[in-house]
Amino acid sequence: MANTKSAAKRARQTERRTIRNKSAKTRLRGLRKKVATAVESGDEAAVAGALNAFVSAADRAGKTGLLHRKTVDRIKSRAAQACAKAKAS
Repeated sequence: MANTKSAAKRARQTERRTIRNKSAKTRLRGLRKKVATAVESGDEAAVAGALNAFVSAADRAGKTGLLHRKTVDRIKSRAAQACAKAKAS
């Protein structure tokens, strides 16, 4: 329990941010799964759309500090490699 007004405010802010961050991370995980599903299906249009949505959400997560920028670069790279491999075969 917070003992000061400022500590109480910080606790309220933390609650709001935790909810927002959890939602964004869950959405990012779902988009990553959509990319994997699209790669397995082999539909190039679906792959391109899913990759585009995932990259956009990942960049946003990196920009806001939800994920470290190098983590964002790594997951984007792996998704792009998987998509390129799917297009090649």
